[in-house]
Amino acid sequence: MSALHAAPVTVVTPAGPRDLPPLLRVATELPGLPGHHEWTLAPLDETGLLFTLRSEPDGVRPARLFVVEPHAFFPDYAPTVPSEARATLGLAPDEAPVLLVVVHPADDDRAHPSANLLAPVVVHPADGRALQVVLEDDLPLRAPLA
Repeated sequence: MSALHAAPVTVVTPAGPRDLPPLLRVATELPGLPGHHEWTLAPLDETGLLFTLRSEPDGVRPARLFVVEPHAFFPDYAPTVPSEARATLGLAPDEAPVLLVVVHPADDDRAHPSANLLAPVVVHPADGRALQVVLEDDLPLRAPLA
């Protein structure tokens, strides 16, 4: 079954579970990943917190990212999504997007995985339009997940 026709993916947010389309289309390519315009969102467990984003376009090396719903690990995380980003995604003023943050695995330099809180992936829950937004807030690029 293609991602286009797959079941919605449930993400647990502070406002409760939200269903997202399994195919996310980015309005602007993610930094360092040219040619990747569509990403398949898939859960890695049953909690609704940990996911993969995969992109396998023709002629471009496949990419896989790990993402999490940030509030489970950072309960006070409350960034303001800029109005330009909201407009790009077609979000109404009162419509809440779903935020996902990219996780960097532990390695020789880091004992624990870390999350990029400075540049969340903002997702329109109705249609899967997505955009990675670099926030103006003073947030860490690599916040430890412990």
